[in-house]
Amino acid sequence: MSALWNNARHALAAGAALAVAVFYGAGAAQAEPVDIELVLAVDVSLSMSPAELEIQRRGYAAALTHDSVLQAIADGAHGRIAVSYMEWAGVTTQHVVVPWTVIANRQDAERVAAQLSVHPPNSARRTSISAALEFGGDLFAESGFEGVKRVIDISGDGPNNQGGPVTEIRDRLVKQGITINGLPLMTNGGFDSGYDIANLDRYYSNCVIGGPGAFMIPVNDWTQFPEAVRRKLVLELAATPPLTEHAELSNPPVILAQAMSDSDCLAGEKMWRNRYWMMDAQ
Repeated sequence: MSALWNNARHALAAGAALAVAVFYGAGAAQAEPVDIELVLAVDVSLSMSPAELEIQRRGYAAALTHDSVLQAIADGAHGRIAVSYMEWAGVTTQHVVVPWTVIANRQDAERVAAQLSVHPPNSARRTSISAALEFGGDLFAESGFEGVKRVIDISGDGPNNQGGPVTEIRDRLVKQGITINGLPLMTNGGFDSGYDIANLDRYYSNCVIGGPGAFMIPVNDWTQFPEAVRRKLVLELAATPPLTEHAELSNPPVILAQAMSDSDCLAGEKMWRNRYWMMDAQ
């Protein structure tokens, strides 16, 4: 009787293990192949004015439905991409506006663009690029897609001033095969520019972006924003981005990772520690 019971237990355990293996195996097999899994991470810290927040939303909506971007998607090996759009500020503020969605044609892109106008963006305190990158990295685990490339595309108008050091998170994600591209917004707008740094493009080049083919496109004026987003998306979607040492001569320029002189990657944290003379606004 004991032997029969032991045999039954072993059979049940083996069956359970097989069921788990089949379940997870089926889940893995169902991952939809795409050319790129792309996280669009957009700054909504209090240094951004309501008008600027709307410019960002409209800029991304226009870029995703632009002919050049749609053609870049169609030219991919799979002819489709997966996109998630999230907004971020401090360490506790990350909000997914558009969950993972496939874009394979204009109708798909227009649905994503429509989602960006359903609710107005909300601002929040502080600037934690590191937390935004970490959150973006976690999004890939739940995407349900298998991209040839995984990219976090992060925009922001100031340095990291909350959370862990941005270089540590950047390096960890790069080791996981994730590329981080940037859109530093050197527009000096919003309610308070007390935490701005003069060379945000240099900061992004040295401290934020990284991974194979990583690049950034700095924005010096909001009129450049729509074109910068379009060009960035086209380059990210290209199988082999046509980036050279002369790319920074274009307007707005395309700057490769580590292409500029060193920057203090703790500049934002240091400014925050010495904030006694500034309003607590960013």
